[in-house]
Amino acid sequence: MTNFIIDTNILLRFCDPASSRYALARQAVTKLLAAGDQIYIIPQSLAEFWVVATRPTEINGLGWNTRKTRSEIEQLLDQFPLLEDTPAIFAHWLYLVTAQDIKGKKAHDARLVAAMRTHGATHLLTFNIDDFKSYSGITLVHPSDVK
Repeated sequence: MTNFIIDTNILLRFCDPASSRYALARQAVTKLLAAGDQIYIIPQSLAEFWVVATRPTEINGLGWNTRKTRSEIEQLLDQFPLLEDTPAIFAHWLYLVTAQDIKGKKAHDARLVAAMRTHGATHLLTFNIDDFKSYSGITLVHPSDVK
């Protein structure tokens, strides 16, 4: 059994039938679960999900209202265990952003990696492989690579 963290970009496509990547996200998750792998969500990903889901479509959001977004998050929480935030995540994050001289938005990715390391998750399911290539000790999996 492999422990996966599911990235926000997967969660968004997984919940949006209008997305061109909806089927790919769904298939990858279904295959991983059928293989006995475990998929987890972290609070940061749900906060990021909220931001994109409630942002207007004209600025690259889904344009959902808060009721629909809350409902989608509740459904995700029914499907995937939530790994809690802990003080250790902050310590790992601070180390990563300092050691790798990370600036700006990339600090969000570092926090996801810090959560992975804190909780012992080894794999990240993401459409954005390039965003995480600088981190050692994690396996990056694009949905199209799930067999």
